[in-house]
Amino acid sequence: MTKNSLGARATFDTGSGEAFIYRLDKLEKDGLGPISSLPFSIKILLEAVLREEDGYIVNEEDVVKLAKWNAAAPADDEIPFKPARVILQDFTGVPAVVDLAAMRSAMARMGGDPQKINPIVPVNLVIDHSVQVDVFGQSLALERNAEIEFERNGERYEFLRWGQKAFDNFSVVPPSSGIVHQVNLEYIARGVWTRPEDGGIVAYPDTLVGTDSHTTMINGLGIVGWGVGGIEAEAVMLGQPIYMLVPEVVGFKLTGQLREGVTATDLTLTVVQMLRQKGVVGKFVEFYGSGLSQMTLPDRATIANMGPEYGATMGFFPTDAESLNYLRRTGRSPELVQLVERYTKEQGLFRTDATPDPVFTDTLALDLGEVEPSLAGPKRPQDRIALGDMKKVFQMSLTKPVGPQGFGLAEDALSRKG
Repeated sequence: MTKNSLGARATFDTGSGEAFIYRLDKLEKDGLGPISSLPFSIKILLEAVLREEDGYIVNEEDVVKLAKWNAAAPADDEIPFKPARVILQDFTGVPAVVDLAAMRSAMARMGGDPQKINPIVPVNLVIDHSVQVDVFGQSLALERNAEIEFERNGERYEFLRWGQKAFDNFSVVPPSSGIVHQVNLEYIARGVWTRPEDGGIVAYPDTLVGTDSHTTMINGLGIVGWGVGGIEAEAVMLGQPIYMLVPEVVGFKLTGQLREGVTATDLTLTVVQMLRQKGVVGKFVEFYGSGLSQMTLPDRATIANMGPEYGATMGFFPTDAESLNYLRRTGRSPELVQLVERYTKEQGLFRTDATPDPVFTDTLALDLGEVEPSLAGPKRPQDRIALGDMKKVFQMSLTKPVGPQGFGLAEDALSRKG
């Protein structure tokens, strides 16, 4: 049960009725820290700690510690973070469901009620990693591959069907629905969740962990989340927090607009190269600046998806008007979009071009107008080669040995052809 020791719980109008909200501005009014100047990603972590403060697992000291986040030198302390939900892919998700089933069996053997074993938070398992392509080049290839998949792994699907019926807060997305990250972005993500609390409902930001490194794609929609191992995901499913060091946040300022003919891939390769040179392993990256208003949601998701390639825990884009438009375009209900808009604006989590820049641990900047058409290096995306340099690189590759930039590949190819 939430203790609300700091008296931050209040109510606000969602547009469809009242809901509880754990107000971040209450902490600033009480002198606990400059909350309004915090990076958006830190504010979302802070709200989670504030809302889950129970005096047992999450303490008032954890809230104060994060509210006093020092950009120049974040405290070398752990904080408990309870994400709103978990997303699984099938390779790592099926063993997690097996563990839940084993817990139910153990509970029954001990004379307890096995029905009490359930995920505490919503869990979605998306089947995509194990799907094979047996049929192609035909109009019915998708349907036929799905049929073969069910025939080949019938026992597993019977087990997952049982799990979906047996467990609360657990659903399975069948094969042929799409890649887990795209399904998460287009269908599952909500932006803001609600749950019952003290006879009413409480609204809170959509956050998650997933059993895939590229879970970070969801950061493009203003949602905090990253990839974890199966054991960590199971712990979150059962109501336990993830313990993490208070993160450093590197701000990446984007200005201007991409030139005609320059693609999101060109921008992503440039961003990856810059961040690899900067060094952001184990840190949050948060994008800000007027350039965000010139970017589509898919472009943001492309950059966020590459978080593992530039080494950050996540690459976060705050919620703004484009986020709301994307929710509308992907069929989210008007009530949900209204809730997301009202909640994020109430909590200071909504970005506009007039929003003051947060205070970051470190920063770097890029004018989108300077991004060039590019190709990824032959082995690593950060080995970006500008399209205009390709002729020179090719000529060098005919005479130079293979190196970190892949020189020599053309010579190898020509020699193999005789």
